[in-house]
Amino acid sequence: MKKSYLDYILRNRLPVTIFVVLAAFALTYFASRAERDGVGYTPDQPINYSHKLHAGTMNIDCQYCHVGVEKSRHAMVPPTETCMNCHTVARKDRPEIIKLTEIYNEGKALEWKRIHKVPDYAYFSHSVHVNKGIDCVACHGEITQAEKVGQVQSFTMNSCLNCHRNAHDRLPELKNINNGPDYCWACHR
Repeated sequence: MKKSYLDYILRNRLPVTIFVVLAAFALTYFASRAERDGVGYTPDQPINYSHKLHAGTMNIDCQYCHVGVEKSRHAMVPPTETCMNCHTVARKDRPEIIKLTEIYNEGKALEWKRIHKVPDYAYFSHSVHVNKGIDCVACHGEITQAEKVGQVQSFTMNSCLNCHRNAHDRLPELKNINNGPDYCWACHR
């Protein structure tokens, strides 16, 4: 009797259990990867904004628009008011600036589409990286050459660990700084 029950389990229940576990893993893996987690995600934005012009040609510091990155874990997306600091007088007749001005005058927020996103279950702090001297291009690519911003680096655990473990090879300017932490609770809090 015991042998037949074991045989029943091995023939019927075990394959079903293995299938369910693998299906759940696959579903969780693919469903948890947001559209924007992929390299190449380059959405159209409500205003065509050129980082090449602003951060590149005009040499406006990233932190002018993305305030707080040296003190906060988040790089804030600029409010419309930040854009209007210049565009109340500069290039007011351009179609994109006219759209921007209308949004501003209506008291609405610009609904930028988020491009760079670390999964919610992982902790990431911009301030730690910025204050260690890691330049924005390490994760965001040559943003000063981008007419349209897209994700150029993978934000998977493997790529973060690779950077943390090989920071000196990838970023020679960090030769006097220790590599980043590679223990689980540094990012999974």
